[in-house]
Amino acid sequence: MDLLSKGERVRNASRKLRLITTEEKNDAISMIAKEIEMHKDVILRANAVDVSNAREKGTKESLIDRLALSESRIQAMVQACREVIVLPDPVGEIESTRLQKDGLRISKERVPIGAIGMIFESRPNVTVDASILAIKSGNSILLKGGSDAINSNKAIVLIMKKALSLAGLPDGSIELVEDTSREVVKEMLEMNQYLSLIIPRGGAALIKFVVDNSRIPVIETGTGNCHIFVDYGA
Repeated sequence: MDLLSKGERVRNASRKLRLITTEEKNDAISMIAKEIEMHKDVILRANAVDVSNAREKGTKESLIDRLALSESRIQAMVQACREVIVLPDPVGEIESTRLQKDGLRISKERVPIGAIGMIFESRPNVTVDASILAIKSGNSILLKGGSDAINSNKAIVLIMKKALSLAGLPDGSIELVEDTSREVVKEMLEMNQYLSLIIPRGGAALIKFVVDNSRIPVIETGTGNCHIFVDYGA
């Protein structure tokens, strides 16, 4: 399936996801946790291929460590699902209300964004984290991970899509861009007819490229490694 077709699928799914209940969202995320735990061997085998390919290319061990999965890291994915389930549903929450002089009451209410594009580097856990947060907030998501993690991401997304199907959520709630070329990122940033928001997660160069080239609103994230030093006597 080409990129535009996947964009259309996530857009169509977003129109249905915005109407589902909190219970339906939590059931779907619970099913994702169950399926990941049940099929962890599939994920580990796919990840082993990615790690082997990265080593053959001479990738730094520090980057391979970010890429590599283990039973404990997969269990952390499952735990992340459980933690998101107990979070309050943001949809429908009233941020503020004011009464006009003419008696008109105006409220600011949280609603789903729509179809979200997530562009990130080679951390397979982000594939799960981004997906479950999107579902919890009533949004669909189009994932574009780093090329080094393509086999891991394919395995994880296939498992999550099965889980959502079992939970009765619409097709296209989660889609993965399987084209690993850099050109596809630029194409994704121009899909304003399908995507409502882009979130980049990764290094400074990736974030700058997304911000500079996107036709879609972007949440500009930081690059991490933010340190704080607290004096002993503070």
